[in-house]
Amino acid sequence: MNAQETNKAIESKVKNLLSQMTLEEKVGQMTQVDFTVIGVPKEQNAEDQIDPAKLEDAVLKHHVGSILNTPFTPDNKAQSIDIWRKMMRTVQDAAARTRLKIPVIYGIDAIHGATYTQNSVLFPQAINMAATFNSDLAFKEGEITAREVRASGQQWNFSTVMDIGRQPLWPRLWETFGEDVHLATVMGTAYIKGHQGDDFSAADKLPTCLKHYVGYSYPLNGKDRTPAWIGERMLREYFLPTFEAGVKAGAPTVMVNSAEVDGIPGHANHHYLTTILRGELGFKGFTVSDWADIERLYTRDKMAASPKEAVKIAVMAGIDMSMVPFDFSFYDLLVDLVKSGEVPMSRIDEAVSRILTVKYQAGLFEPKPLLPIEGNFATAEAIETNRQAARESIVLAKNEHNILPLKKDANILVTGPTANLLSAMNGGWTVSWQGATEELYPQEKLTVLEAIQEKATGKVTYVGGDAFDAPIDVQKVIDEAKDHDVILLSLGEHPYTETPGNIETLNLDQAQVDLANAAIATGKPVVLLTLGGRPRIITSIAERASGVILGFLPGMEGGEAIADILYGDYNPNGKLPISYPRNTNGITPYDYKPIESFESNIYNPLYPFGHGLSYTTFETSDLKVEKEKINIGENINVTVNVKNTGSLKGKETVLVYINDVAASVTRPNKQLKAFKKVELNPGQSESLSFTLTPRDLSFIGVDLKRIVEPGDFKVMVGNEMVGFTVTK
Repeated sequence: MNAQETNKAIESKVKNLLSQMTLEEKVGQMTQVDFTVIGVPKEQNAEDQIDPAKLEDAVLKHHVGSILNTPFTPDNKAQSIDIWRKMMRTVQDAAARTRLKIPVIYGIDAIHGATYTQNSVLFPQAINMAATFNSDLAFKEGEITAREVRASGQQWNFSTVMDIGRQPLWPRLWETFGEDVHLATVMGTAYIKGHQGDDFSAADKLPTCLKHYVGYSYPLNGKDRTPAWIGERMLREYFLPTFEAGVKAGAPTVMVNSAEVDGIPGHANHHYLTTILRGELGFKGFTVSDWADIERLYTRDKMAASPKEAVKIAVMAGIDMSMVPFDFSFYDLLVDLVKSGEVPMSRIDEAVSRILTVKYQAGLFEPKPLLPIEGNFATAEAIETNRQAARESIVLAKNEHNILPLKKDANILVTGPTANLLSAMNGGWTVSWQGATEELYPQEKLTVLEAIQEKATGKVTYVGGDAFDAPIDVQKVIDEAKDHDVILLSLGEHPYTETPGNIETLNLDQAQVDLANAAIATGKPVVLLTLGGRPRIITSIAERASGVILGFLPGMEGGEAIADILYGDYNPNGKLPISYPRNTNGITPYDYKPIESFESNIYNPLYPFGHGLSYTTFETSDLKVEKEKINIGENINVTVNVKNTGSLKGKETVLVYINDVAASVTRPNKQLKAFKKVELNPGQSESLSFTLTPRDLSFIGVDLKRIVEPGDFKVMVGNEMVGFTVTK
């Protein structure tokens, strides 16, 4: 059957099934509950974590269509793959006993690998994947994640985050692919395609979920779940295109913004959820609320006068499934609303049809045997892919007097709170919700310190604490420095996600600053390594350090990858996917408007977007456009040469920017429109070609429509710039 025939067959099955369903069965499909609703209380420490009576109540009595999460919210913990497989069989067996045998779709936040399955392959977080500028790695991450989640028995992944990371205070910045629209589009699309393949009902594939639609990532005050103020032009220029790309890539589900934009909560925004998402972007799948956010229209946002009105507002705005999550209140209230005529049955049928369609598309009605664990979970090949992703994600920001790579026999003093913690390299959504429970991490994986100890032939001394906030003996650091050649100063953040990660300032805490000042005052060369999800302010430290490595959250193989780079066993090639601020309020993105760099205003980050050094050197030259003039609607081809001018083999990412010289709406000084990563031997050069499309030359015009205006354009690569003209 071709795709069209498959879709027709599914449409027919959905109509047939819908015609047999009661109101209660339909509303049940729109209801999603947390594991705790079906779980044995944590304190009972039971071997079987699902309570059969509670499961029956949820699935047979309340007809719930979806369950999410792990035992035991909020103390979520990764389970073994065997336990997961057993629990998922139990859930589906319950669904098979229902009148119509509609399967439950079980969702999980597998945002950098199978997060909640013990010993899974946990990749660098999205900010790091963006720093690789390698879409093949994003594709492979999608493949490996889907395979391991499927092998665990779960059927739906709440990933990938398509929000744009343009507010560095935001505690979920690291879950994004950075500040640039094109980069996030390319990386997110590659991940979705790897994750879903051509058919996400395949035994090793899985449906994705675009989140958090839309504007969630740009809170004015930087705190999670607080208001964004985004005009419609900015929304369409910066925040919608990534979601549009995700819809085009075939993502069948969308999770909704937990906060509000311009005074309208995401879960009440008919304009965003229906007019734009359905009408303009052509989304055909189903939307799911975020955690308890429908009820919050009443409790928090004061938009609804009662919980019942909150349900009505959300469903009528375009929410198809409610992540309730701890009870059946949504179910009870929505049944009442339909019976009283306040919510039409047509809206229920529409939502349920979408949910059932995705369940058919995912193959849940004809379940395949679970993938064998052997060969599909934590394979040597997958772990090696992960290590390569970690290596390519790490940014060498400064290398004064070629302090790096270090000699293996150098005597190294390692200090700082992030040096000996796996959690500091993984962040939130790792083994637990906040990712901070170090004792749950797989102890065979290496921290930065352990990886250095494995590689070094010289003396390695560690002065640090057992936990992130354990005091470090600064005097001991000063005393030990005398007997060492170099100090590795490992600073950063403890793990976090969502609202618990809110901060008041990007500054590092004073204890870390004091430690850094003491280390630098010893006069020994200092290499600064930062780990964490946000660009914490390191300016005064970085200016005095000999070397700076920006590690962000490189995942479970991050320790080895960092050691590979420190000792020159791997030539670094990561590039910054954000502008790294020089100071707390210096948060101008790279694609700033002319007014932001005019007269006394300047773009002056500590490290700009796209910055990243190598142990070799590269040069771009001979930038050319194929024509000096093109008509509106035509493509234009660009070529440029790149050469490895140094003495080591290495990878370089060539970034192609454009600028629309004059337009009816002010245009950014430059915008990334294409990139390619190439590996070159010393002395080797390669000619790269790129095609810029009308979409690349377009912007959101005065009337809020996407247009290309005739006029002059510049193309920029490295230090070169060429121009061309678009004519009517």
